[in-house]
Amino acid sequence: MFLHQHPYEPFLFPEATKLIVGTLPPPRFTTGELKKEDVDFCYGSCNGMLWPILDRIFDLGLKYETTAEAIFQREQFLLKHKIGVCDIVQSAERTKIDASDLGMQNVELRDLVGYLKKYPNINTLLFTGGNSKNGPEYFFRRQLKEFGLGLEVISNEVPRVHQVEIDGRKIKTVSLTAPSGAANRAVGSLQAYKDIKDKNPNFNTVDFRVMQYRKFFE
Repeated sequence: MFLHQHPYEPFLFPEATKLIVGTLPPPRFTTGELKKEDVDFCYGSCNGMLWPILDRIFDLGLKYETTAEAIFQREQFLLKHKIGVCDIVQSAERTKIDASDLGMQNVELRDLVGYLKKYPNINTLLFTGGNSKNGPEYFFRRQLKEFGLGLEVISNEVPRVHQVEIDGRKIKTVSLTAPSGAANRAVGSLQAYKDIKDKNPNFNTVDFRVMQYRKFFE
């Protein structure tokens, strides 16, 4: 059994107004066996799409390499735009060493509700995935139940938007289409994607995410 520990502490600071929430990076980030195109930072996998998407939206000119400069670029972007990162999973056990959310067992969660209370300027959670089993929204709902709370639907269209009231303040949650190759099939099945693809054959699943993410990150 492989113990998949999150390699990074939450990237949080008092000015943060938005919070990116996922689960765990690929196991090689825990074992330290990074690829040369990986960045040793949150969402730094060379196979992930979050940073390439943000790079396109904000024209960041990011480096994709295991260097201090690549980390610094990402930290500066997050600080400038008041965006924190706090994946909800602290650790999980796996029988198969991969990055599948469904493969996680005996999951230990971070106290996301506690962080929201500690950082009162956070008004939006950006989930890198939906409410499928072991996804970030799924675990957040589970945590909220412990406080007798639940998510209220604001919009049921993808990306689904909810809100929850914690300590008298309303926090919006947005369940973005996951920035991973595994979610490409789900994107391809969306009618909104099909409609644009019919008009523009060159439109692809990354373009769709850029269009979707822009609205919530800018």
